Amino acid sequence: MVQQVMYYRIMNEAHAISALSALAHTQRLRVFRALVIAGPEGLTPSLLADQLDVARNTLSFHLKGLAHAGLVTIQQQGRNLIYRADFAHMQRLLGYLTEHCCQGGVCEANDAPPACTAC
Repeated sequence: MVQQVMYYRIMNEAHAISALSALAHTQRLRVFRALVIAGPEGLTPSLLADQLDVARNTLSFHLKGLAHAGLVTIQQQGRNLIYRADFAHMQRLLGYLTEHCCQGGVCEANDAPPACTAC
């Protein structure tokens, strides 16, 4: 229960709507999923653009939207930018969305997906 209250304090409705809005676009969702799959190492924009077969200027626009929503982080490494999925923000969003699941108790759904090992 304490963990659920913590999610509520960190993730409010406005933050949830911002994150969900950013993910509500096919290309941004694909970019975010690629970064989740890449894990903590992240990807450079050029690798991401090649992997997703998307123009770099289009990718830049989508990465900016994901960063603005708090779903990705950006780190300068030498001359490169490294984009990473923000797993903590993703977990806060999931926590916010499931906060009242199972009437506040631990969900014991049999068909629940396995826990994310990259998180």
